[in-house]
Amino acid sequence: MLRKYNIHTRIMSVRLMIFSRLKQLQISSFCAIIIYCINLYFITYHIKRKVAYKLMDEKMTNEQNKDTKKYKKAFVKALFSTLCSLATAAAVIVLICNFIFPVFKVTGSSMEPTLAKGQTVLCNKSSVIKKGDIIAFYHNKKVLIKRVIGTSGDVINILDDGTVELNGTKLDEPYVSVLSLGECDISFPFTVPESRYFVMGDERSTSVDSRSTAVGCISEENIIGKVYLRVAPISSFGRIK
Repeated sequence: MLRKYNIHTRIMSVRLMIFSRLKQLQISSFCAIIIYCINLYFITYHIKRKVAYKLMDEKMTNEQNKDTKKYKKAFVKALFSTLCSLATAAAVIVLICNFIFPVFKVTGSSMEPTLAKGQTVLCNKSSVIKKGDIIAFYHNKKVLIKRVIGTSGDVINILDDGTVELNGTKLDEPYVSVLSLGECDISFPFTVPESRYFVMGDERSTSVDSRSTAVGCISEENIIGKVYLRVAPISSFGRIK
């Protein structure tokens, strides 16, 4: 655009020079006036074109600035919306994890081979607890994970070889790899108290559970929920039986 301005300026300069030269040659006043008018016309025309080009440049610049501002506003709006969505999603996840589906990490080996140390599991607070379910519960400000063997009124008997009898019937326990009496200081047969759960770990030789008075039977108010899903690591993801 600047190049066009320079060309027009040169043209006007040449025409003014020609007009001056004609005056030096002493041509008739009439011809001089005509040539002067023609040059004045062309000068005015080029000035108008120059102004028009300048206005066009300014308009384009203004439009570009408006577009830039528009895009910036759109970007800020989209960014703000995304951040709000992420914050809302994070808040919802925290609420869900705290009040509906708590998440815990297995810290010991007492539930092997069903659950391994380091695995992350998901609980369901709304589930009805039944015999055979794995539950998470509070004990001495810690979270423990064990399997429910008996509920209120059930009679538990554990033989010296680790075989568990429930209400006089041998309990089928495919989840236990090796039977063991383990750490046990209670007398059998044992009747589970009201609103309590008798729990044991699947690794019977190392698990400290309801067989020991150090843990005892678990009250309903201390139960967090049923452990039903492994979520990490990905290789172990799946439903817990």
